Formats: sequence, C-alpha cells, structure tokens
Amino acid sequence: MTRAEEFLELRPLLFSIAYRILGSVSEAEDAVQETWLRYEASPTRPASTKAFLSATVSRIAIDVLRSARVRREEYAGQWFPEPLLADPYEDPERSAELADSVSMAALLLLERLSPLERAVFVLREVFGFGFGEVASAVGRSEAACRQLAVRARRHMDAGRARFEADRRERAELAERFFDAFREGDVDGLRKLLAADVQMIGDSGGKGPLWGKGVFGAANVARTLAAIVAPFARIGGVVEPHEVNGRPGAIFRDRDGNVVNILALDTLDGQIQTIRAVLNPDKLRHLGPVADAWAVVREANQARRSTN
Repeated sequence: MTRAEEFLELRPLLFSIAYRILGSVSEAEDAVQETWLRYEASPTRPASTKAFLSATVSRIAIDVLRSARVRREEYAGQWFPEPLLADPYEDPERSAELADSVSMAALLLLERLSPLERAVFVLREVFGFGFGEVASAVGRSEAACRQLAVRARRHMDAGRARFEADRRERAELAERFFDAFREGDVDGLRKLLAADVQMIGDSGGKGPLWGKGVFGAANVARTLAAIVAPFARIGGVVEPHEVNGRPGAIFRDRDGNVVNILALDTLDGQIQTIRAVLNPDKLRHLGPVADAWAVVREANQARRSTN
C-alpha cells in the first residue's frame, strides 16, 4: 500500500486514541492531521506503520493536552468533552473497553489524570498496546509506564460507578425517559430519575444555562417538563441519539440546526446524571449550530402566550 492508503486505514484508530486523550473532536482531528504531515515528511518507512502512527499521534495529543489543561482551568463554568456521536474505530475483541472509555463520565474521570497517565491508560487499558509500544509512544521506560498505568487504573477505578447497566437496559430506560420528556409528564420523569439526580450543563459562557445546575428528582422533572412544550411549539425537535456510547439526544431548531446535546448516565435502572453541552464551539463539528439564546427567547415568548 502507499503511505496515504496505510494512513487512511489507520485513521479511525488514530482519531480514537487522540479523542480519548484530549476529549475534543476538533483537537483530535488536528492531531491526526499533524500525524499525517509528519508521516508524509518522514524519509524512511517505519517497520510498523501502526506503532509509528499511534506513537506519533499520542505524543502530539500529550503536548496539546498540556496546553489545553491551562485553558480548561480558566474555562467559564463546567467543562465537558466535545460530544462524539459515533466512534470511527471498532475492535470486536476490545468492544467493552472502547465503549466504556468514550462515555462522558469516563472522559471526565480521565481529566483527573496527568497527561502521561492519561496517554498510558488509553494506550494500554483501552487499546491493548504492549508496554514496549506504550513506552516508545510516551518517551518513558517500560517500568515507568507500568507505574503510570497502576496509578491511572487506581484513579479510574475509584471514580467509576460500581454497577453499570448493560446496553439494552440503558436503551430501554432512555426510551421511557424521552417518551415522558416529550409528553411533559412530570410524574413519569420523576419515576425514572434517581433521587439525587443532577442536571448540569456546559455553555462556556456562550449559551443559556440553568445556573450551576438542577438537583433532585422533583426539580429536574419539573425543569425538563417546562422546557419541552414551548420548545416543541416553536418547531424544535428532540432527536434521540447515542452520545459518547451512551443514550442521549440532539436538540434541533425548526431549521434542523443543533441547539444542544443531552447525554444520560444511568445506574440501577435510573437516570443518575443528565449532561447538556450548549457551548456552540463544541457543537460545530455536528453541523450548523443554532443561536441558542434566540431559541430560548422564542420559547419563552411561546410559553407566555399560552399562560
């Protein structure tokens, strides 16, 4: 194969590695593009193209993450990863690790790790690279990488939910949730929400938000029910869609533009966390983005006109 053909074959893997290290679709795509430029400019062909490209994209992502962490510390409000609707890389032998590692909850846990710990965890635990390959990718000894992996696993295991619903149970729960949501059924919603459910959003100061969040089943159910009727009245559509490997939805205005993304975390047959991404900068890779402020104003006018 030509270099371009080899690269295109491995591109899904490279993007998936970069996205898990960075939590950003746009930054991951930039890292993959920079990887291609370095590969194209390399005077020799590597013995293993996969190892070379995986190591290159990992080093680039680590460097990007180090600078990105400063920006995230200064970020306005809660920071969430950029939503990913579909992971381009598939590996039947590691499907469970791949699905778990791309969820919003897992990516937020990864934010607690140092850039090196994060890269080692992603390469070793998610994609199953040997410690020799991991060491080459991050520029550390195998012994150091083993220690980094132990620390990373400890942090990740400490933050994970003890029992996670399987895919079918999550889908069924999400279907009931969105049915109740569309109907504005407060009681129906409340039954599906954990008592200590949290609804939190990431607007980056560039979109409407519910303060620091909405907490508790009764408050979240009322808030959701109050949102849906006026939104539907002005032509808005709630489109259920898998988000980061978990149930979620895309909110679109009457013209099909993306208003926001909703992602659900479930546990023990209930919705535990509802995360909304409203920052337009994090939605542009999904297509045309709506003016969320204008949508909210129009929805509020529709609500007042019926009262």
